[in-house]
Amino acid sequence: MLSKTKHSALWVVGAEFFYVLCLPYGYLLSAKGKELHDALFELIPGFVWGNALSMAWGGLFVGALAWISGWYIAWMHNASLITDLK
Repeated sequence: MLSKTKHSALWVVGAEFFYVLCLPYGYLLSAKGKELHDALFELIPGFVWGNALSMAWGGLFVGALAWISGWYIAWMHNASLITDLK
């Protein structure tokens, strides 16, 4: 059985790691790639490029989504292990 809390925390760590790496990565892309990269970040509600508070909000939003996803996946995994269905 997976611990929902531990599994969710690992998802948050992974998501935040990639969020921090992906923010500056867009500067290395070509024009069309940068356009797509910027548009994907702008899917985060309230995200605005160049605004530090907005980028921090994006990190919190990504972390919350990662927590929910990790918890749900651990719950689904644990539920699939139940064999006694009376």
